[in-house]
Amino acid sequence: MRSTTLDGLPHFVAVAQQGSFASAAIRLGVSPSAVSQAVGNLERRLGTTLFNRTTRSVALTEAGARYLERVTPALQELEGAEEEIGVSAQARPRGTLRLNVVRGGYMTVLQPLLARFMAAYPEIEIELFVDYGMADVVRDGFDAGIRFGDVVARDMVRVNAGPPLEAFVLASPAYLAGRKLPRHPRDLLEHECVRYRDTPSGVIERWDFAKGGEVLQLSVSGRLVTNDSATLVQAALDGLGVVYMINGYVEELIERGHLVRLLESWSPPLASFALYYPDRKRVPPKLRALLDFLRSERAPARPSTEAVLRVGVSAPTTRRRGRGASARPRDP
Repeated sequence: MRSTTLDGLPHFVAVAQQGSFASAAIRLGVSPSAVSQAVGNLERRLGTTLFNRTTRSVALTEAGARYLERVTPALQELEGAEEEIGVSAQARPRGTLRLNVVRGGYMTVLQPLLARFMAAYPEIEIELFVDYGMADVVRDGFDAGIRFGDVVARDMVRVNAGPPLEAFVLASPAYLAGRKLPRHPRDLLEHECVRYRDTPSGVIERWDFAKGGEVLQLSVSGRLVTNDSATLVQAALDGLGVVYMINGYVEELIERGHLVRLLESWSPPLASFALYYPDRKRVPPKLRALLDFLRSERAPARPSTEAVLRVGVSAPTTRRRGRGASARPRDP
């Protein structure tokens, strides 16, 4: 192997993943001109163009896409080997842990323990990418992802994380004042409901209910539709209507009396969140540290009310089993 074989590879992969020379430069800690020069040298060495460039966008060519698919796993293996040797020498996990998460996974799984984890492992840097779709963590260069466990690909290793999940129907005392409380899910058809439109599919979610042997699904009505769960929570707090979402980060709002839970006996259980990663022979020490930390957190603390409203929550709200991203109580 020539000594120049790896020259420019990290720059090429960073540009491909970030979609920008400037963003890749920030990630690599170098100047944009250095990234451009390294990628240019790589293209000349290969004798082909890897990116189509305009003044406003950067996109892989067909050759660039094939090259990325071939070199990304190899580059990850090299980085993992360096990291493993470094960790062996220092006896502590280190490096950048890149995680692709839905916002609900962050709020219910990571946010309650992240400060303690980072304090326990000061040599680990965390890079969080909030994504509403189903990420290919191998292709996109992530160490792991967090999604609802029932949508994770079968060839991934899955570790259940966070609290058990169920659907919550919520409204503010101000909204409920002077209105008849719903005793059956169909009573919600007479209420103003704040609805959620799933970002990847564009579908407005329907609300699932189950009690004993009765199972039903409702298409509720309301004048406000949003694709953001932070907006959904705030709309409920503002008295704009009834909302439907997952637990794990709204309990404190209920305890403080800001929101009221409705139709509790009709709430169906949901698939828990799962942290997933490739089925590799060796799990990087930085990821192993997080896995061990998650397992030690038997009952993670809920995120604070301030964190819920400041960070917000987005993505599928109540994802029903087997129905895709548009069918589950709001994934924070």
